Order: sequence, then structure tokens, then C-alpha cells
Amino acid sequence: MALAVSVATGATPKNQHKKVAKPVSTLTKKVGKTRKGAVLVSAHRPSFAKVAGLHGGADGLALKSSVALVVDQETNEVLYRKNDQAVLPIASITKLMTGVLISEARLPMDESITISQADVDTEKGSSSRLRVGTQLTRGELLHLALMSSENRAAHALGRTYPGGLQTFISLMNSKARTLGMNDTRYVEPTGLSSQNQSSARDLAVLVNYAYGDPLLRELSTSPNYQVEVGSRTLQYNTTNRLVKSPDWDIGLQKTGYISEAGQCLVMQAKVAGRKLIMVFLDSAGKLSRIADAQRVRRWVESGPAGTGVKLSALERSDLRMAMTLPN
Repeated sequence: MALAVSVATGATPKNQHKKVAKPVSTLTKKVGKTRKGAVLVSAHRPSFAKVAGLHGGADGLALKSSVALVVDQETNEVLYRKNDQAVLPIASITKLMTGVLISEARLPMDESITISQADVDTEKGSSSRLRVGTQLTRGELLHLALMSSENRAAHALGRTYPGGLQTFISLMNSKARTLGMNDTRYVEPTGLSSQNQSSARDLAVLVNYAYGDPLLRELSTSPNYQVEVGSRTLQYNTTNRLVKSPDWDIGLQKTGYISEAGQCLVMQAKVAGRKLIMVFLDSAGKLSRIADAQRVRRWVESGPAGTGVKLSALERSDLRMAMTLPN
């Protein structure tokens, strides 16, 4: 059963229980020139949340994220929420579910996997330092996917899963249903597709579940990692700068970005002695999603211990059931 929490956008009652539909096709074109002088035209798609009118909504903490949810992991108390039932693209937060399936499959982590042409991004045209033909172990690919959000690594993990890519995608969706993530849909394992969608409520459930896996905790919070590729040594770093901050105690995290999703961040962190799950979707930028986490942290540290959102008995029951599914 999914978390049954009402949508809250500041103090705007008319936005309660709002689900986000597919956005209209609104494109703005950026025109530039290549070094050789050829005209280059690229299309910028506004985020789904912006098209749906969730962008810039007022809330008590002045968060820059269109969607936010903060839950006490041990008591299931919802401390803060903003549009938490809105169903939006989740970008590379997708890779957290990819990691769950790979880890639970107990496949050999030392098995060598070759990056193929099939792993090259044709959705967004993103670059990668993992060239076609690169050979890394499954464990190395999982580390890069979770820590530095390497798209070819994540795709290769799904492609080489027993039964192939389509089987893997089917299992991603099946796992979501099992966890009660009824707002969630996956079409590929990287997050490059805007059709990978979820709600903050569902993602809180996923973070809580994934936190139960020591391997996912370790790899997602790794600050940096090196891999040997032929004669080259490639240095990778975390996509979440808070991981390296001595002021933060982060147990699990994942970032994400595509234009349709905006900047996203989910994590489990200990704040003021409380284990919290934080979800931020469609933030204005890399720094603003971090700033939102900082705002929430200062608010929790300065507020009374019992501060939280009042839920009905049914909502509390649904939340408890979703957050206490066995790991």
C-alpha cells in the first residue's frame, strides 16, 4: 500500500490531491554556433512540474524544489511535505531501484561486463567516459551508477541481467508494486527517459527500503572511486557534495537531473538525533537542491521535537504499512 499523504503546496487548499499529467509540448530553442561556425539548435524542455504550475509555489521554508517530503524514518512522522503526491519524472533517482535489483539478485560482482553500443545514450545524447568496449566488473559498474550517476554503467547492468533488459525493466516495476509504490513507473534503468516517473511518497518508501541494504548504503555514499580502464585510471566523484561535508551524516543518497525532472535529490540522513528521509524533486539547480536540504536541516534542528504534519488515523496507518515493509 502506498503512502496516503495529501498534497500540500504552501497554504493553497485548492492544490490538494493534485496529480501531474503529461505536460504540453512547450519548447524553447537555444541557437548557438559550433567552433566551425555551423548553426546549432537545441531544444530546452520545461520541467513537468513547471508546466503543471507547481514551480515557485509558496511554502513555509521557501524551498526551491517544487516537491518536497521529509519523514522521520523511525516514527514515520511526516515533518514536512509539499506536493508530495505529484507524479513527476525522477531522472537518475531511477538508479536507486536499479541498484536494489542488482544487489538482491546476488549476481557475481566480480563478473566482467563490456560496455556496448546499446548502452550509448540515444535519449538525451549525454556523454560518458566509459567508451564502447570498456570492460569493468558488475561491482564497479554498480559503484559508478550509484555514486556518480554513470548512465552507461546503469544501462549495462540492466542489459546484462539474466533474461535481458526487458526482463529487468519488468522486475523494476514489479518491485515497485511489491513495495506499494503505486505512483511509480519505469521504462529503462538510467532515468534518462522522462517516462520514468514517481511521487515523493513513493520515493520515500524506496529510500527506506534501499537503506536496509548495506551495499547500497556504502556505494551511494562513497565520496570518490577510481577504475582502471586499459592503461587509463578514471577518477569519479560523488554527485552529492553533502556526502563530503563533515556536518552531514548521510546513510544513503541519490541525485538526478534531466530537463523534464529538474534537479532531484533523495537521501537518508541523521539530523538532530533523528533519522530522516528527505525527497526533493524539480529544484531550480544543483545548488538549490542542496540548499533545500540545508534549510530543512536548520528547521529540524531549531524546531520543537514534536513538530510535524498532522495526519489522519488512516494516513498514519497507510504510512506505517508502507514504511515498515520488510527489507
